[in-house]
Amino acid sequence: MEAISFLFFLSIGLLFHSYVLFPLILSWLAKNKKQNEITYALNDLELPTVAILIAAYNEESVIEEKIKSIFLTDYPIEKIQVFIGTDACTDQTNPIVQRYVDTHAITLIEFKNRTGKTAIINHLATLAKADVFILTDANVFFLKQTIFEMLKHYKNNAIALVAGNILNPVVKIDGIAHQEKSYLTRENKIKYQEGICWGSMIGAFGGCYSLRAANFKEVPKHFIVDDFYLSMSVLQQGKLAITELAAICTEDVSNKVLEEFRRKVRIATGNFQNLFHFSSLLQNPFSSIGFCFWSHKVIRWMGPFLLILAFITSSLWSLSHAAFLPIVYLQLSLFLSPIIDWVFKKVGLHLKLLRFASHFYLMNLALLKGYFLFSKGIKSSIWEPTKRNQ
Repeated sequence: MEAISFLFFLSIGLLFHSYVLFPLILSWLAKNKKQNEITYALNDLELPTVAILIAAYNEESVIEEKIKSIFLTDYPIEKIQVFIGTDACTDQTNPIVQRYVDTHAITLIEFKNRTGKTAIINHLATLAKADVFILTDANVFFLKQTIFEMLKHYKNNAIALVAGNILNPVVKIDGIAHQEKSYLTRENKIKYQEGICWGSMIGAFGGCYSLRAANFKEVPKHFIVDDFYLSMSVLQQGKLAITELAAICTEDVSNKVLEEFRRKVRIATGNFQNLFHFSSLLQNPFSSIGFCFWSHKVIRWMGPFLLILAFITSSLWSLSHAAFLPIVYLQLSLFLSPIIDWVFKKVGLHLKLLRFASHFYLMNLALLKGYFLFSKGIKSSIWEPTKRNQ
């Protein structure tokens, strides 16, 4: 029974550390810290040149707005190049981009066969000749200051990656968009605090981030989550990675549970690829990178296994301690929260607390499925874009 109780409290304790204690520790440590202050001014003649890399598949609904948002900027236009790789698009993405090629510094590369985002980004990076790359998605729109707010930090030679701050401006109450927005807001805060505390921001959001061209490493062919790979490779090179909250851009999030679940399964599969590839960074859990990597990511990725372990051990414990039965029933009801929420939604009931629980358990289910997909072996990084528009 001692072993059972130990495993129960260990599983619950690890989850508590990752989701509650670690953010509190970060907030406390970051309280008196300042963002990097070795920065360029907007009128500085030495501002770096930038190549914006976009892999696009059937993005006719957003690609024109994306291009316009890039060039409506306060950053010097002559220092900006855009490289768009289209992945065997079957819609009007290519003709739309082509209309801007003659009037803007845009290079369009049309891949005739489905290639996958990873291979496209790798190829675009070989074509671009710039000091800094910005990697961004077609549905993430820049504000006027977005490019400068990221690139100003590259005056500090120790910094090799600066992530943008992606906001979701509009959400509805009848799906999971509100919960996803809350999750992303909290994640942005954690990433920002990791950056200002130690320069060890763990994993930029792939929708918009920048890195020095000299620190770009070709992403392995079958890796799904290129943003996490590039973020961790920067830290592995001994450079700093930060988030700039003023580098605001906007993205629509899916309000459909199944679409978001499919996206998270894909990300989870790629996360386990990266976990094993960068396992050497976990060897010292008391280093800044090791502490953040374990606390922020690895324990969360272990989440479904910890939840199952907690349920099994508490069930066994309840056989000899009836007082544990309510804890078992509580866990069982939480496991069923996505189904309960679906039933409530059908009758027009939208309970925020229930939907947060549902969102949490669906994320862990996606992690579990992603792990099994990873364990079977990943043969392709080709993706289908999420149906985002609400």
